[in-house]
Amino acid sequence: MILDYHEILDRANEGPYISEESWDLEKVAMTTARLVRKYKLSWDPECIITDDPALADAVFEAGFELAKEIGCYSRTTERIILFDEDELEEGLRRMPQTLVMGEGKDARTLYARRIMDDRLPLVWAGNPGTPYPEDLFLPSVMSWAQEPIVDMITCGTLTHVDGREIRTGDPIEITATRRELRYLRDALKRVGRPGMGMLAAQSSVSELGDLAVAHPDYLRPCDSHLVPMLNEMKMDHRNISRAINSIEYGMRNAALVCVMVGGLGGDAPGSAVVNVASHILANLTTLADYQLLHPIHMRHIATTTRATMWVESIVQQAFARNAPAIFVTDIYPKSGAVTRELLYETAANAIVIAVTGGHLEGCGSADGLLPNGTGLEARFMGEVGHAATRQGLTLREANDLVLKLLAKYEHVFDTPGGNPGLRFDEAYDMRTLKPTAEWQAIYEEVKRDVRDMGLTAL
Repeated sequence: MILDYHEILDRANEGPYISEESWDLEKVAMTTARLVRKYKLSWDPECIITDDPALADAVFEAGFELAKEIGCYSRTTERIILFDEDELEEGLRRMPQTLVMGEGKDARTLYARRIMDDRLPLVWAGNPGTPYPEDLFLPSVMSWAQEPIVDMITCGTLTHVDGREIRTGDPIEITATRRELRYLRDALKRVGRPGMGMLAAQSSVSELGDLAVAHPDYLRPCDSHLVPMLNEMKMDHRNISRAINSIEYGMRNAALVCVMVGGLGGDAPGSAVVNVASHILANLTTLADYQLLHPIHMRHIATTTRATMWVESIVQQAFARNAPAIFVTDIYPKSGAVTRELLYETAANAIVIAVTGGHLEGCGSADGLLPNGTGLEARFMGEVGHAATRQGLTLREANDLVLKLLAKYEHVFDTPGGNPGLRFDEAYDMRTLKPTAEWQAIYEEVKRDVRDMGLTAL
């Protein structure tokens, strides 16, 4: 069993050479297509939440076979990092089943959820990766940290500090990431929840920011950061550096997997196979404490498309049945604040995640591209996920409800320019940090509508 990063680095330096183009086409695309045919994998766009355990098992088996057959790729050395079957299986067996985040009265315990679990999913609020101007950063974080239903927080990224643009690999990344953490810690103190757990260090694309904030005054050992697996099934020394640093420090590693639905894996079934393989491999290459599931649609960006939600559903079910792990799953709607569609998208995605074994993270409103997210949709995400759990929705009941919700928002994917909505400071009163009357009224209207659709516990 791999015990430390020396072994990972040795394999990255000594493994078989292959060009990145050959890796993408010959290894990932061709092998995935063959496995989809071998396991006879398909999907029905009318069945987003499938009630087919044999399909979930087949997706897991295909993903495991992909991970074993091709391993993952080091972009730094252009070599393949290979693992044998015993190493992959041992890695799955030792995946944490519980994890305490935060400290004191604000601490929360993440756990590996089951399919149709009657335990409430935790609510991890924020808009990870979304670019924010510095003057909106603190109030936006406070808008979701103040919501009682929220258990932990994350954040967007600072685009400038003191008027200076953040550039990847530039020393200003250190300043930006430390500034981000100061705002986060200040926000938690202001809302009276100083011990709340965080997923942060988002303002640095390179490893510089992570290295700069591994300190109790910034990211505490009870917090976490992202160690991405690059598209598709790739690592590099920069991200291995993130993982090594946090392990030495004692911080939590979140294995972030962002498979492109419609990309190298093809349509939803192949993308699900790549996703399973990526999590199995990321579990070892990042020595992950928990898994962050974030499939993203190649064309529409959002996680709220039929194909992307199907991938989330089947991947969570595959792991829940075959290798239980802590999954935190992202919600990235197409729409932004002060639009009805944002809340319908959030509701559909939250139901999919809650009933198939995940915890809730979001919302990366407006595709996570604009500062058009607020605490109100984070509240709604938690309320819907909790209601679906308390009501004990079956997979088929949940699927029927998701189809009704899709009818309310699916048009936005073909709307020129998307449906970006309004900026945070147009959606919230900046003095009181409460939603505007218009945004509050839309929330109450949509909540009634979702209740009438059948989510009676809402």
